[in-house]
Amino acid sequence: MNSPRFAPAGLLVERDRARIMLDGGPGSAPDGPLQAWLVTDDRAELIREIRALAAERGVEPGVGAGNAAGLRIRPRKVVHTSHDTYGYLVEAEGRRIAWAPEFWRFPSWAAGVDLLFADGAGWDRPIRFAGGVGGHACVEDVARRAGERGVRRLVFAHIGRPTIRAADAGLRPPFGVLGRDGQFVHPRRWR
Repeated sequence: MNSPRFAPAGLLVERDRARIMLDGGPGSAPDGPLQAWLVTDDRAELIREIRALAAERGVEPGVGAGNAAGLRIRPRKVVHTSHDTYGYLVEAEGRRIAWAPEFWRFPSWAAGVDLLFADGAGWDRPIRFAGGVGGHACVEDVARRAGERGVRRLVFAHIGRPTIRAADAGLRPPFGVLGRDGQFVHPRRWR
C-alpha cells in the first residue's frame, strides 16, 4: 500500500463495457466510469483516499460482489489481520482469477486458479504484525504453495521493501513474477 517505489496494488477488471476496480488508490486509480470499486479491507490505510477517488467516479468502495457483462466477482476471506479481510475470485470465460494482495496464510480458495495476484510484501520470511494478529506471507513461501496447489500463473502485488531489496540484488521468485505498474494481462495470452 505505501511502497517507496510502486503505486498501491490495484486491479481493474474489464469486459466489454463493464469496469470493476479492486483496491488501488492514489497513482493507481482508473480513468473513466466504473460499475463498482471493491476493496479487500474496508479499514485499509488508504481507505480515505480510495473513498475520495471512488466518489469522483460515482461509486462507493466496499467489500462486496460484482456481476457485469459475464464477469462474476466474489469476496473470499483471507487470514491477514485481526479484523475481516478479503481477496476476490473473478470468473469469466471459463477462467478463474484470484486477487489476494494481502494475506498471512495462503488462501485455500485460490488453489487451481488460472492467475493469482498474491502478497509480495516479504521476501524470504513472513512479516508478522505486532501482537501476533496476522501479517504478510513471503514471496518464497507463496511461490512454493502456489506451485503445490496448481496455480497456473502467479503475479506478486503489494510489493514491500524486503522484496524490493531482493529484486534490486538480482533475486527472482522461484515461481511467478513481480507485478509492474500499468501491467496489462489479457486472458487469451495466458497460455
